[in-house]
Amino acid sequence: MVLFKRKPVQYVSRPAFLSDDSEVWTIEETDEVFTSYEDYLRRIDYYKQRRFVCEITGTSRLNFKEALRSELDASGEVDDEFPDALREPILRRVQFSQISRIDNLVDHIYEVFKRDFYPGERIVVVLGEDRFSGHIREKTKYPELFKNDGTLERKAFARYFCDLDDKSSPEVYVDEGNITRERKTFTKQRLRSFLKNSVTREAWTGAPWLVKPRLAEDYRINTEVPEWLTHDFQAKQRKNSSIFSKRGDYEGPVLNFYGPQHGLPLLKPKGSKGRNPQDDMRFRQEQFAEYQRALASNPEFGKVGPQGQPIQFHQFYQGPPPPGFQTVNGYKPIAAKGQLKPAAPPPPKYPIEDLEIPPLRDGTHRPPLKFLSEKTPSDGRISEGAGSGIDMKSVGLLLETWDTLNVYCEIFQLDSFTFDDYVEALKFSSEDVQCELLVEVHCAVIKKLVNDVNDKNGQVQIMLPFPNESDDEDSGNDSSAKPTPTPEPEIKPPARSTRSSLVKSEAAELKEAANGNQASPTNLKIHLAVEMDRHTKGYDWKARARKRDFAEGRWVVVVVGLLNQLSRNHRLADSCNEILRHLAPVDKDPTPETAASQYQSLDVNLRIKILQILCMKSLETKAIREYMDICSAQMTETRKEKNEVQRSRKAAVEELRLLHEERKVLQPENTSASPPAELEEMADLKMEVEEEEAVDEDEVMDSEDEEPHQGRSLRRANDRAAARKKKQGEAKERKEKALAEKAKKPSKQEKQYDKVLKKIEEVKERIKEYEEEVHTLENDLREADCPRTRVLGKDRFWNRYYWFERNAMPYAGMPDSSTANAEYANGCIWVQGPDDLERQGFIELSPEENEQYRRAFQMTVPNRKMFEEGETHVFTARQWGYYDDPDSLDMLIGWLDIRGVREVKLRKELQAQREKIGIHMRKRQEYLSMDDKKSEASEPTTRVSTRTKTYIDPTGHRCLQWKNNTAVAEIGHLHCEPKPPTYKKQKGIAQVKKPLIEDEPRQTRATNRQGKVPTRQGSRYNF
Repeated sequence: MVLFKRKPVQYVSRPAFLSDDSEVWTIEETDEVFTSYEDYLRRIDYYKQRRFVCEITGTSRLNFKEALRSELDASGEVDDEFPDALREPILRRVQFSQISRIDNLVDHIYEVFKRDFYPGERIVVVLGEDRFSGHIREKTKYPELFKNDGTLERKAFARYFCDLDDKSSPEVYVDEGNITRERKTFTKQRLRSFLKNSVTREAWTGAPWLVKPRLAEDYRINTEVPEWLTHDFQAKQRKNSSIFSKRGDYEGPVLNFYGPQHGLPLLKPKGSKGRNPQDDMRFRQEQFAEYQRALASNPEFGKVGPQGQPIQFHQFYQGPPPPGFQTVNGYKPIAAKGQLKPAAPPPPKYPIEDLEIPPLRDGTHRPPLKFLSEKTPSDGRISEGAGSGIDMKSVGLLLETWDTLNVYCEIFQLDSFTFDDYVEALKFSSEDVQCELLVEVHCAVIKKLVNDVNDKNGQVQIMLPFPNESDDEDSGNDSSAKPTPTPEPEIKPPARSTRSSLVKSEAAELKEAANGNQASPTNLKIHLAVEMDRHTKGYDWKARARKRDFAEGRWVVVVVGLLNQLSRNHRLADSCNEILRHLAPVDKDPTPETAASQYQSLDVNLRIKILQILCMKSLETKAIREYMDICSAQMTETRKEKNEVQRSRKAAVEELRLLHEERKVLQPENTSASPPAELEEMADLKMEVEEEEAVDEDEVMDSEDEEPHQGRSLRRANDRAAARKKKQGEAKERKEKALAEKAKKPSKQEKQYDKVLKKIEEVKERIKEYEEEVHTLENDLREADCPRTRVLGKDRFWNRYYWFERNAMPYAGMPDSSTANAEYANGCIWVQGPDDLERQGFIELSPEENEQYRRAFQMTVPNRKMFEEGETHVFTARQWGYYDDPDSLDMLIGWLDIRGVREVKLRKELQAQREKIGIHMRKRQEYLSMDDKKSEASEPTTRVSTRTKTYIDPTGHRCLQWKNNTAVAEIGHLHCEPKPPTYKKQKGIAQVKKPLIEDEPRQTRATNRQGKVPTRQGSRYNF
């Protein structure tokens, strides 16, 4: 903008009501229009003066056209040279800044952005002695971390993903100390030119800097100036401050009509500081004379009415009181000088609604999510689960089933297993090798749905849909007989076959086919589940489950029969029929062998659905409900025990305080005055050092290591030195004897002092034991909390964050599991998208609400979600992502804003669990990398040729290393194996007892005082 006398040139506004035939004169450079030729000439003469200045370059003594051309050229050069990535953050920083001088503003902005870098900026990466050019792809800010005692653990810093131009190492992840800008890219001179070209400021003291409208629109910067930065507000504030700062001015109303005495106003003459008393007296006389003249012209002046109101006030002002005046007894007094300025609006009290916080535009965003599914919600991003075949809608079911099986693993009599092994087992398929994890999971759940034949006659523990009449089971009838097909209704031809009747009949047939008529031959049989379930006469899925006939893949037949009966539930019909179409196809014989072979080729998503249905039905069983009741009762007892331990700890702390008071009273005088208990050892060490340093000067002087004195010697000097040395030795011996006697015979006070010290140490040990016990009880409460999965919290866009080890299971799985060496259970933070109600009510707003939000924050909520979440997103509750490394966890904590009501809770929870989550994330990485190394090392030796079957190396599949030791220890065999036969004792034959030889101590399950099996805490009790 061209300047004239240091102020921007103001263009003449266009004249109103111009007709098409009006004669006008225009100036092309400014697009000004004149209807008067004289005005046009005066404006041209004004522009031809050489008094204009180019705002960007500062060149003066130019006419308007030259200054405008210079400004346009310099603006183009600045736009070409200044980095694009720095423009928006710098302009947002400068907007509404009140630093008056441009030099000070340049210095301030340069210091702020000197070591701060933004995505898209060209930089130089320094790695040792090598320098690589490239650009920043992503930026991550790490927050400050504090220890439990409040000390700083780590300062805030930033890290950057950089894409290098060098093809040998295209990508690096470096700290801010390894990055610098290219020379002359970001200098004060370029910054000054950019600011002068981009911002402007009005010519009054305290005016804020404002971004030019075209740039504010491009970068969506708010241009509405706050009220306290306007010229009127600043002028009032300066006026008020100047009034209160002056001592000679009168403070109060001009006429004190409502004072107690109604006397003369106490006016002070201006500049009365330099007047003498005679001038002051003359001024008062003149004031009194003026008052007398006013009273003579209006006798009622100054009189008070019956209600304490001045009678003459209505003569000065008629009509309603002007705005801004305060009413006193129904009237408006004359405005007083020096009124207080209006109070500034109070700052928002945080935390507030997360989406009401202005978005940050510093280049940071949420760390990228990883996905387990085949496809991702983000376009153009390759999923970490590419090739797994898992759909996004199956990830939630996968997590649900894994969590259920591990939380209730003691009821199912299963060893706990890691999530990665579980996923690999569901994808494993082989006709020759049986995956024990996959088979045992299905058989263990089926066992809880139907009791054993010897347990309440094999009662079914779940609610099943009522069977159809054709499939109704009767114990006295032949249940294996195949149901007879429903006879088709006879089609009666019409009495007279006319063209119209044929058209009607064809239309009726088409309508029946469109409505899915059950009489249609194509809809009669979509699977052969009924035939497969009743392949053996009188032996359906219930009888097979009662007898635990699961060996050689026959458990699949039980699944087929159960799903066939559950398909009568309209909520499960589609899922069950989709699974049964593959397990019991119509083009194959309905035999158990067919079911087992068909399961090997079953899609992983359908396998997940089978387990989800089984786990959902298992929650209805009596065993699970009783387990929940036991856990609830155990949590109640644990809380009571925790309260008792906390009360004991509180009493011990009070006892420790009293002992310290007693110690201070009995403390010997030669010790320091009441040192803290934690610093007693350091104080004792310091006293010992001081005693060693406090050596007598004469003894030092007479030491043998010193050189002999070379000065003048006195007579008998050696005799005096020997006598002095002898006296010192005798004094030292006497002191040592006194100390020895004192050590042999301690005083009564010292004995009591030592006794108090011993009690203090004992109480300290007791307090430490109480604290450990409280920590153990809190862990017991966490592991017994099994009714529901606890969520960590929600972020600003209503995404839910889960850490499944947070409750109802040990952090690293059961300690006696076959895969306990993995030392983790899930090892990931899972992120779920918002549900439909939250999405429609808080993210997908109406057009009016979107427009209102856009005016406030220059973007809509969906746009903000895409901007702040970065490359990866989850949009619905059926979409899941995860974090699996500690660095991403720290980045997530740094991204959360503590000013929001949801994110402050989520951040607090993540910081409290950060250490444990990071440990198990690293354990997961070690476990997966260890298996990769094993597979690489064993690759040359896995080539084994067999004649009859394909050899599969178990080291190549982690899931094959899992063993169900819990079932073997508790029931003596695996769930999929038949119960071993029991032999009756023969009469008349003596039984020889063989000595019991135990190679290894067998792990037995302890019981508590009530005779019940503890949930997860059995290892800490000693019964």
